[in-house]
Amino acid sequence: MPSTVFDPPERFVAGTVGPPGGRTFFLQARGEGRVVSVSIEKVQVSVLAERVDDMLDTHAEGTATEPYGEGDNEPLDTPIDDDFRVDTLSLAWDPERLVVVIECHDQDPEEVGEGALQTLRVVLTPEAARAFARRCGKVVAAGRPSCPFCGQPLDPTGHICPRANGYRR
Repeated sequence: MPSTVFDPPERFVAGTVGPPGGRTFFLQARGEGRVVSVSIEKVQVSVLAERVDDMLDTHAEGTATEPYGEGDNEPLDTPIDDDFRVDTLSLAWDPERLVVVIECHDQDPEEVGEGALQTLRVVLTPEAARAFARRCGKVVAAGRPSCPFCGQPLDPTGHICPRANGYRR
């Protein structure tokens, strides 16, 4: 899978598989009878959502950027087999078409020769991009609750809190 382009996708979402604390994060694009799933780090999902919102706030002025309806709350399409693991993300605003372009690469494009790079490219309207960013925020927030003292994630059995001198909470 050297390069796959969805312009526009029927669906582009972030989702997870597994219980909180052991989740694997995915970005999944669907269109034209195909589904592409790529695995990604939680922090990448969080940063991507923030940057998409920032980009829309800056560049999409005058375009409708409220998501249509409640957004996509459906689970990921199955079977979920990652085509590759995301190493590098790129985000761009196309001022001529007034769309957001998200690219997911399996390696840094500047360090790879021609043809060896796997890429997922998705082109989203401002409305779809805003809905994607909101879902990303919900997916990231659905993990383990944070310790009120140190902010680290709590396991079901608690955790050894550094602010409580190692006592289990």
